[in-house]
Amino acid sequence: QVRLVESGGGLVQPGGSLRLSCTASGRIFKINTMGWYRQAPGKQRDVVATVTRDGSKNYTDSVKGRFTISRDNAENTVSLQMNSLKPDDTAVYYCGARIATHPLYSAVDYWGKGTLVTVSS
Repeated sequence: QVRLVESGGGLVQPGGSLRLSCTASGRIFKINTMGWYRQAPGKQRDVVATVTRDGSKNYTDSVKGRFTISRDNAENTVSLQMNSLKPDDTAVYYCGARIATHPLYSAVDYWGKGTLVTVSS
């Protein structure tokens, strides 16, 4: 069984910063892409940033230059440093990862339960 647990959400004023972290644990053989996704009230879940196992990163346009994704393969963690936060960044942020639990099994997507980020004055 695999678990993804996020931490680091909260309330921050516009222009402020937050750092989200996510740790994967359980029966893990290999973690491929890890990423952060967010879902604002009344909207669908969208990708924020992803990072491959070899460190290739992608960001959605609205966060480029403000957010930085990083991962530690040895610790099975992925983090998201969020700077210059805006009210539009308010959402539940989810950690996602494509994980293989056995060398003979295909990797599948796992999700954390989410952490709320609220940007408001």
